[in-house]
Amino acid sequence: MKKVIGFGNALTDFLVNLGTDSVLDEFGFGKGSMNLVGSEKQRAVQEATADLPHTLSLGGSTANTMRAMARLGTEVGYIGKVGRDSTGRFFEAALDNLGIEPFIFYGQERSGRCLSLVSPDGERTMVTFLGSSIETTTHDITPAVFNGYYCLYVEGYQVQNHEVIEHAIKTAKERGLKVAIDMASYNVVHENKEFLQRIVRDYIDIVFANEQEAAAFTDEEEPVNALEALSKMCELAVVKVGTRGAYIKCSGEVIHVGIMAAARRVDTTGAGDFYAAGFLSGLCQGLSLRQCGTIGAITAGKVIEVVGTTFGEDAWKEVFTLVDRVKTEKYLF
Repeated sequence: MKKVIGFGNALTDFLVNLGTDSVLDEFGFGKGSMNLVGSEKQRAVQEATADLPHTLSLGGSTANTMRAMARLGTEVGYIGKVGRDSTGRFFEAALDNLGIEPFIFYGQERSGRCLSLVSPDGERTMVTFLGSSIETTTHDITPAVFNGYYCLYVEGYQVQNHEVIEHAIKTAKERGLKVAIDMASYNVVHENKEFLQRIVRDYIDIVFANEQEAAAFTDEEEPVNALEALSKMCELAVVKVGTRGAYIKCSGEVIHVGIMAAARRVDTTGAGDFYAAGFLSGLCQGLSLRQCGTIGAITAGKVIEVVGTTFGEDAWKEVFTLVDRVKTEKYLF
């Protein structure tokens, strides 16, 4: 089977279940907001919530995708940077436990962390310290990293460092890899539009975007029109349209794939990451576009049923059963 390597911000997710929203008021965080903070402020929030129930998991968009792909049976690797601390050691150990080939480098800062403060009603407020995760340099990413891989997957958040992401994708292309990118967020596209358009035209083979990101990238409000514009810049374009599914175009073929209608929506965090995981896993197995899109919809449909991006073995067994049916074309959206 073909192998995929991901490059992203190496973050560890600390999921904290709040009894009340008082800590949000105490630190001035808007409920449901995403906040980039310094090390000291994040440490103060952690101390204030230290006695509350919490869980740890691999974090960052690309790590979510690689983790899900590994569970789906695809061979994957991960490029990222952590600090020389317990959080960094946890991140490395988690990669190893999942069978993900690590290409981990060490920075000067503490490891990046994302505190996910979950209110009693399920709303998540993010408090993120990027730390060493954004210290990756062009010297870290050598051609040898890509040996044996079919595709490089990058998250849109990486475009904050134009030099490093362009070096990574250019090096991967020179080694003969396909390159896939998830646009990540409307803000990322809006703030880096010209750069993103250039690298998509010059290097990118596969683009994943939701309808807001696709509209910002192409100036086309209608998803089908945005898909058409995107497809002129890359080999395979996917525009996700929420509860209406996704539109996919490759080599002139356009298809629409639905969603898992039975999915119980609890938290949409990670839905895009898991969609990309399912789609790329199918692609690595040579499945059709509809099969790839259906597997993406299955994995995304399962992750939205839980708070966070980690679900149990029973849920994974359901995923495996459905994916087996997709492979025999007995279950397609």
